Amino acid sequence: MARTFTLEEANALLPRLREILLEMQEKKPALDSLREELAGHSQTASGNGHLVGKEMAAKRKQADGLVERLNELLAEVTEIGCEMKGLEQGLIDFRAERDGRTVYLCWRLGESEIGFWHELDHGFAGREPL
Repeated sequence: MARTFTLEEANALLPRLREILLEMQEKKPALDSLREELAGHSQTASGNGHLVGKEMAAKRKQADGLVERLNELLAEVTEIGCEMKGLEQGLIDFRAERDGRTVYLCWRLGESEIGFWHELDHGFAGREPL
């Protein structure tokens, strides 16, 4: 069963979640760029195969490192007990009780604290002020 948070518990986690999201947002475009390069090079690899092979191996290793770090950060979010709903927008939901039912407390990177909630099946567009 998923963890349920109070507003105070969820707000207390925001400093670490900010760090995680910012690092993930920094690393994801770098990984995407490396993957694009690797895909492009594999299609056009010709000529000096030895040099290209070494360069590609280094880029592959760099990409693997980024994937590993992103997975570690995502695992930390999961261990905390909240749910990442969108890396690009920096969306995090926390299960909470409101008026006797389970809802999400909804936070977006850039917001100083949690000020919104929504039903489990509504998502960001259905956010309402607390």
